[in-house]
Amino acid sequence: MANNKQQMKRNIQNEKRRLANASFKSSLKTAIKNVETVVKTGDKEKAVEALNLAYKKIDKSVAKGIHHKNYANRQKSRLSNKVNAL
Repeated sequence: MANNKQQMKRNIQNEKRRLANASFKSSLKTAIKNVETVVKTGDKEKAVEALNLAYKKIDKSVAKGIHHKNYANRQKSRLSNKVNAL
């Protein structure tokens, strides 16, 4: 356990950031799953809308430093291939 004020403050800040990052990761996973479910239904227009939202969240996760750029590129490529197959 921390003994000085500085480390106590850092612990509080780290916990806030951890919770915010976990929430964002969850919303990103939901957006990715939404694209996959819409692709299964076969509706191209809804799939493109869901894909745009997923792209936005994926790019934001890289900008925030939550995910690596290679992860983002891999996910975007995988999702776009599914949507283009419609």
